[in-house]
Amino acid sequence: MMATTATAPIAFIDLAAQRERLGDRIDSAIKRVLDHGAFIMGPEVAELESALADYCGVKHSVTCASGTDALLMVLLARGIGPGDAVIVPSFTFAATAEVVALLGATPVFVDVEFDTANLAVNKLDAALQAARAAGVTPRAVIAVDLFGQPADYEEIEAFCAEHELFLVADAAQSFGASWRDRRVGSIGDVACTSFFPAKPLGCYGDGGAIFTDDDELATVLRSLRVHGQGSNKYDNVRVGINGRLDTIQAAVLLEKLAIFDDELRSRERVAARYRDGLKGVVDVLALRPDRTSAWAQFTITCDARDEVAATLQAAGVPTAIYYPVPLHWQPAYAGFPLASDGLPASEELAGHVLSLPMHPYLLEDVQDRVIQALAGALR
Repeated sequence: MMATTATAPIAFIDLAAQRERLGDRIDSAIKRVLDHGAFIMGPEVAELESALADYCGVKHSVTCASGTDALLMVLLARGIGPGDAVIVPSFTFAATAEVVALLGATPVFVDVEFDTANLAVNKLDAALQAARAAGVTPRAVIAVDLFGQPADYEEIEAFCAEHELFLVADAAQSFGASWRDRRVGSIGDVACTSFFPAKPLGCYGDGGAIFTDDDELATVLRSLRVHGQGSNKYDNVRVGINGRLDTIQAAVLLEKLAIFDDELRSRERVAARYRDGLKGVVDVLALRPDRTSAWAQFTITCDARDEVAATLQAAGVPTAIYYPVPLHWQPAYAGFPLASDGLPASEELAGHVLSLPMHPYLLEDVQDRVIQALAGALR
């Protein structure tokens, strides 16, 4: 593992430590793929899908090429397009709104909770009104589980049921977490995740998956990821995409899934130690008592954020900002409707959030350096 002296560089996300733990298992898994040569839709893909479905407690897991493709395929399967609206939070990565706009539909931006950064349920009605005022038909809500914590799905599900909206749980950062007795993947009408390397469960490239109990939807999704194929790849029954997960990535994910629960426990220990060490030092985003977090990031809020980040960087402590500009302020999305009561929390968070090093292999002495450096930067 990386040296842990007081001056050694700190990794923001330490994939090398995970690689060392897995040892030859990853090499052997990749070699098996190289030996059988089924690089596209090889046997490891079906094995991974079965393991992921079992892990989440759902009937179907459909893997794909990225978390973005996962969202896109779901909207394609639902026939969402021009004249339709999808309610999305503004404080998130661009992919959530991007897939809506790519299909010619209208993303309608809604605010988030300031203390969790997750979708603000009490703002959904204002977003619904904004969609109707813009002359588009509300069809779906994409709830993003930011930083690893599931959103407030009890109220979100009730709202979607009342207004006949399809609920997509964007679990790109929360895979492995749970809400009450439901594991992420089994929440919403469908759930999507990403296996980007920095995610809690990441591969060695891009990858994603979709989770559902709907047999018909799963069949359509499997068609969509292979150019809309029917009985074979030259039988195109719908317009689709090239959205398959590579076999090598599936092989890597199978090995990482085997240690995933243990890594989640380690993430929880790191997060608990951060919370104890930073109590009274800085504001930390809240964790609701009825859910767990996958701790994709550990995020604080502070004034003079950029100065604090620069001071930490000078002390050898890396940080990251997720996200410095809300989507409704981005040039590509500035023309889309906003919830009628504005997005003050999204705008405030964008200027104050700062994420600290977080991964399962963050040793206590290294974490102490982070805590001490942050306390010094805030004086």
